[in-house]
Order: sequence, then structure tokens, then C-alpha cells
Amino acid sequence: MSEEILINVTPRETRLALIENGLLQEIFLERRSRSGFVGDIYLGKVVRVMPGMEAAFVDIGLERAAFLHNADIAPIGADGLEVREEHPVAIQAHLHEGQMIVVQVAKDPIGTKGARLTTHLTLPSRHLVYLPRNRHIGISQRLESEEERERLQQVLHACIAEEHGDESEPRGGFIIRTAAEGATESELREDIRFLYKLWAAVERRIGRSKEVRVLYRDLPLYLRAVRDLIAPNIEKIRIDTQEAFDEIREFINDFMPEYRDRVELYRGERPIFDLYGIDDEIEKALGRQVRLKSGGDLIIDQTEAMTTIDVNTGGYLGSRNHAETVLKTNLEAATAIARQLRIRNLGGIIILDFIDMEDPEHQRQVLRTLTKALEKDHARTMVTAISELGLVEMTRKRTRESLGQVLCSPCPVCEGRGRIKTAETICYEIFREIVRVARVYENDELLVMASQTVVDRLLDEESSTLADLEVITGKTIRFEVEPMYTQEQYDVVLY
Repeated sequence: MSEEILINVTPRETRLALIENGLLQEIFLERRSRSGFVGDIYLGKVVRVMPGMEAAFVDIGLERAAFLHNADIAPIGADGLEVREEHPVAIQAHLHEGQMIVVQVAKDPIGTKGARLTTHLTLPSRHLVYLPRNRHIGISQRLESEEERERLQQVLHACIAEEHGDESEPRGGFIIRTAAEGATESELREDIRFLYKLWAAVERRIGRSKEVRVLYRDLPLYLRAVRDLIAPNIEKIRIDTQEAFDEIREFINDFMPEYRDRVELYRGERPIFDLYGIDDEIEKALGRQVRLKSGGDLIIDQTEAMTTIDVNTGGYLGSRNHAETVLKTNLEAATAIARQLRIRNLGGIIILDFIDMEDPEHQRQVLRTLTKALEKDHARTMVTAISELGLVEMTRKRTRESLGQVLCSPCPVCEGRGRIKTAETICYEIFREIVRVARVYENDELLVMASQTVVDRLLDEESSTLADLEVITGKTIRFEVEPMYTQEQYDVVLY
């Protein structure tokens, strides 16, 4: 399986595509005016404490106040480390309005919700995640080899002991990342030193600061991608900008020189995303329907509470019996669903409505295929068995906005409903408004201002109704087309 990373950098936007066997698997976007905040550390100010919700709102300098729940607050002891509380404590014991507090963004602002915060601070590097206020030593669950897990933990403990020398207690804790598989002792030692220096710089900023400010900002998208995504199966990283290419090459020389030869500055005449038709894939990912090769399709609807995905056979009739047709469509859909979740970055609760299968073995095959396809996902997922209603419930960790939320805004015509009232419906609304106005005012004429489509229908299909209405109200009704009106807009005014 060959994978490739394409990076497109412009003055205001960075786009990154993860390609697997020539197909887009994930797309990452970062805009200067609307950048991601996950991982950034702030000195914030508590603006409101809400005991009923066991939470507080904290001003960290963003457009909306951020949300901090009591469960995400860790009291700090005299030694600067987190203190575990034996019994839950009310949020008023932790925070008060006007208090300055060091927090980290755990989730980006999504829709109308502010950012989600935590006081459990973490600093990532290539192989490790540093916990400056915790002595916990952990390891990624994605590292499956017990032998490798044990080796890495032994190496890490040795490196920490070497760095601290005679100190009785190490400074903070660490989590070994999945990317650390195969890492050497010297690589882990370099990461530890880098993270200690980074935290020391953050502490200096905390000591000097008295106002709301950023204490630490995560790396730009293209460097985060190199840090988090590069692995032995990544054959090439192509960047279309000299400045970003130089930064990435310097970063790789410092932290992962074995991948130096895989970084390439793209100088082609075609835009880099045209190599694999990435822009076309993004456009498709903004639509509801995803066509399958077999002729079936997926219908994807994203709501505030959850995302639903419906599988249809469409035009696929199959060459055998009905059960085999359904199985083939569902198997193809399972793989396509896993890919669409990554491309669209859909998170939260997801309901999958596969075509009904009576054979339990067919159901197991579809679930195995879905679970296998989701193993490649960098976001954590959980899948349940097929329910009595034939639905699969799953969750996917959501830390940033979906592709549709980043690239789109609610339609000003339908206001996000996805539908507008028909011209016929608007005509009947106008009739009711005419009756209301006629009963209140004594003038002889009324003027109806509406869109071209609505006026055409009033003068054509609804002309007899209008004639009856003029008789009932005793008023003359005139019409005027307003080019700037949408189909749902109209006014009935005195003339």
C-alpha cells in the first residue's frame, strides 16, 4: 500500500491531502483567518462560573468564550503537579470569576459552540507527548506488539533517568506515540530534551504574563502533518512552495533524517492538487450523494446531533440472487463509508443504515469490512453490532469542524434547511396576507411585490383565485416583480 502527502501552500490557506493508492483519503485545511486552535495553550480569564452545569466560560481571546467543564480541571499542588481528588469537588472550589488560568484547547470552536478547554496540558513531539503536570508514563494503544511496547517503555525510563541524574523525581510524564515504533534511544532522548526546553519557555511566559494571551501555539499544518503522519508507508511528500519546503526539510533533518529523501519540491506547471483530481473529490465530498461503482449509492446527511448514512442499491441489479446483490452493495458501501468519514471529517454519533440482510454471516462480513477499513483512520472510532432495526451505530472522535463546515456557510435563501417553499405555497401565503391587510385598511388597491416565479404563477395558474379574492375584498390587486427577492420573499403594500 503506497501513500503520498501533497501540500498546497498559499498566502492565506494551507491544504494537505493524504493519498493512498491514487485515491484521496483525508484532506486537511488551515486558513490564516480561521486557523485550528487544538493544542494551543492560553492564559485565560474566567468570565462566568455556572454551578448548575459544573462548568465555566473562559476568555482566551477568541471570538466566543471557551467552555471548561469541571471534569477537565486538575488542581495543581505545591510541587506544580496535578493533584488527584478522592471525591468530586464543586466547580466553585476550583474557579471564580476574574481568575487567570492556564488552559489548553481540546476541541476547536464548532458551529455556534466555543472551543472546549482542559487544564490537563500536553506538548507533542515526534515520538512522545509530554505531560508537564503529571508523572504518568503511558503508551499508545495502537502499538500492538507487546515486545515493542515493553522495549519502548524500558528505553524511555532509561532516558528519563539519564536526563534527571540525581534528581529524586522526574519533571512531568510522557506518553509514547504510535509513531515511536522502532525509535532508538537517541531519538527518544532528543525528544525529551526538546520537550523540556519547550515547557521551560512556556513557564517563562506564564510568569511574565498578567493578561489573556497565547502561551504556546502548535506548529503550522504542514509541519504537524510531517510530525504526525509520516511513516514508513509514506513514499513521498510533495510541497509546492519553496519556503514551506525549506521548513519541512529542516524539521525532518532535525527529527527524522531517515525520511530526508522522501521530501520533494513540486515544480510542475499544473497545480499540485490536479495530479490526483483532489479539487473534484472535495467538490463531491460537499454533496449528499456518493455513487458506488456497483451502481448503488450513499446518502449522507449531517445534522446538529448526528450524521446519518443511508445505503441504496440504486441501479445495481446483480447477477445472482437478491441476498448476494445486497451483500455486494453493503460490502462496497462499508469501504466507501470509512473513506467518506475521513475525507469529510465527520465526527460524533454516526448512524449507518445498510440494506437489510437476513443472513447473520452476511451481517458479520459487512461489520468486519467496515471495522477493517476504519483501522486506517487516525481518529478514534467505535462501532456497535447491527441493531434489531438493522442500523449500525458508531462514533468518531471530533476535534475540529467537518469539511462542509469549514468550506460552506448556511444558504441565505433556505437558511440551512436544504429546501425552499414552492411557488404554490408562497401564492397561498400571499392570499392570506391580502385578506389580513384588506380587513385593516380602507384603501382601494393593493400591490403585491414578489419574485418572477411567484408573480408568473399568480397571473397564470392562480388567476381565477385572484379574481375571486378581488370580489371578496372589494379591492384591486396589482403585481410587481422584484428581481432581488428570493422565491420565499414577498410584500403586500398599500397602493
